[in-house]
Amino acid sequence: MDKNETRATIIRIGTDLISRQGFNATGIDAVLKEAGVPKGSFYYYFRSKEEFGLAVIDHFAERYDQRLDTFLNDEEVTPLNRIRNYLESALARLEQNQCSKGCLIGNLGQELADQHERFRGRLDEIFRSWKDRFAACLREAQRGGELAPELDAGVAAGFILSGLEGAILRTKVMKSPQPLRDFIEILFASVLRRQA
Repeated sequence: MDKNETRATIIRIGTDLISRQGFNATGIDAVLKEAGVPKGSFYYYFRSKEEFGLAVIDHFAERYDQRLDTFLNDEEVTPLNRIRNYLESALARLEQNQCSKGCLIGNLGQELADQHERFRGRLDEIFRSWKDRFAACLREAQRGGELAPELDAGVAAGFILSGLEGAILRTKVMKSPQPLRDFIEILFASVLRRQA
């Protein structure tokens, strides 16, 4: 493997380990061992564990953006159904993972926002970009007459993001998908009601 491939492998393995056990509990030695990279080589690829953590965050965010694009840009379905399909897919993934992994960005936000300003700032940027994507989809629903025009799309998008992240947290704590199911049901029954 060349340097870029090795670095990508370390990031991919780090993403998986950090998703399961958190940033602070994930040792660099464990990542390097699983990647098959010699112990002393870490600083050849990253200046610090913080730089490695930021690379993991960026890797996850890039993959997640592709996932959001798949759902929120799907012109085969209406904008509100795009959001519903995305949320239903998140529910299916949580069930598939026995309600254990959750959202890496949400997990790291809880773990690191008060400890590392660079992490907090990057995580906030990612959350804002996700909110903007939801808001764009909601505005499209309004333009198409699918959603009431008086609804503040930005506020509603923030509500979707906060509700989703909170429901994922509760799903992990309860080891049950019910909190996310409840969130989806209430969201579409009350907040994103189709225009009559």
